[in-house]
Amino acid sequence: MTIDTRLEQLKQWIDTDLNWQPITITVASADASFRRYFRIHYQDKTYIAMDAPPEKEDILPFIDITQRLLKTGVHAPQIIAQSTTLGFLMLEDLGSIPYQDKLINIEAANTLYSDALTALLKIQKANTDDLPHYNHSRLQEEMQLMPEWFLKTHLDIQLSESQQQTIQTCFDSLCNEILQQPNGFVHRDYHCRNLMVIESNNPAIIDYQDAVYGPLTYDVVSLLRDCYIAWPNQQVEKWALDYRDQAVTAGQLQPVDDATFIRWFDFMGLQRHIKVLGIFCRLWHRDGKRHYLDDLPLTLAYSVNIAKKYSETQPLAELLQTHNIPTQIGKVDIPV
Repeated sequence: MTIDTRLEQLKQWIDTDLNWQPITITVASADASFRRYFRIHYQDKTYIAMDAPPEKEDILPFIDITQRLLKTGVHAPQIIAQSTTLGFLMLEDLGSIPYQDKLINIEAANTLYSDALTALLKIQKANTDDLPHYNHSRLQEEMQLMPEWFLKTHLDIQLSESQQQTIQTCFDSLCNEILQQPNGFVHRDYHCRNLMVIESNNPAIIDYQDAVYGPLTYDVVSLLRDCYIAWPNQQVEKWALDYRDQAVTAGQLQPVDDATFIRWFDFMGLQRHIKVLGIFCRLWHRDGKRHYLDDLPLTLAYSVNIAKKYSETQPLAELLQTHNIPTQIGKVDIPV
C-alpha cells in the first residue's frame, strides 16, 4: 500500500503546530494544478486545508491575493494558519455548493449572477500593485496553447504555413483589440466552479491565486460564457450590459455604447476560449486529467460562434470548420 507522504505531513503539521486533537480528515477537492484540499473536522467546526507541494506550487500568491480581496469586502476565505515552508494553509470552510450545482434555470441564474457581478465590481477595485500585466506577450502565449495542444497534439492536425499565418493574424487582431480595453484587477478564473453558494455575502470566492492586471471584461465573460454551462446568447448579452451599466455608475468604466462593449466582451471571450481549448487538452495529454475533455465541445462552440461574427476572426472559424473539427469533438448548439 502506497503511503501518502504529503497527507501524513499535513496531519503532523495540524497535530504539532496547530495542536488540534482529535481531528478527522476527508477529501474536499483537487483542481487543475498540483494543489489538493482536505476538509478538517475539529471541535464541531470544519476547515479547509490546502496542500500545495512547495517544489510544484507557491502558496505566497494565494496568501497575497487573499488579503487584497478581503480588503474589498468580498467573501474570500480567512486564513487560519499557514506554513509557507511546508506548503500548507488552513482556511475558512466556504461550504461545498458551487454555483454550478444551483444554476438550474434562468430564475436561479438571475439571482446568482446578480450576486456574482456585484462581488466582481468590488473585486475590480482591489489593489493591483505588482500584479503581472495581461500584456501582448502573455495574451499571445496563452493562445498558442490551442494550435500546440488542441490541433497538433490532440487532433494530430499538421497546419500548412498559410494556415499557421491565418491563425496568427487572428491572434494579432484579438491582442490589438483587447489591449485597448479598460483595465483593472482580474481574478482569471471567475466561473461557476470557483464561486460557492453561501448564506452570508454570497458568493464565496476561491482559486484566485493567478490574478493579474488586465481587461475588465475578462472575468465578466468567464462568468457569463462559462466553459461548464451555457445560456442563450441574448440573455448572456443582457447580463453583460447590466454589468456595464453598474460599472459605469460605479465610475469603473467610462460610458460606452452597447455595440462597443459587446465587441470587447466577445473578443476577450474568444481569446480566453482559444486558450482553454489548449489547456483542456494539455491537462489530458500532459497531466492525465481526462475529464476536462468533456468540456471541449462547449468551449469550441463558443470559439466558432464568436469568431464567425467578426471579419477579423472569421478565417479562424473557417479553418476550424474546414478540418471538420466541431464534428470530431462533438457539436453543441448554444441557444440564441
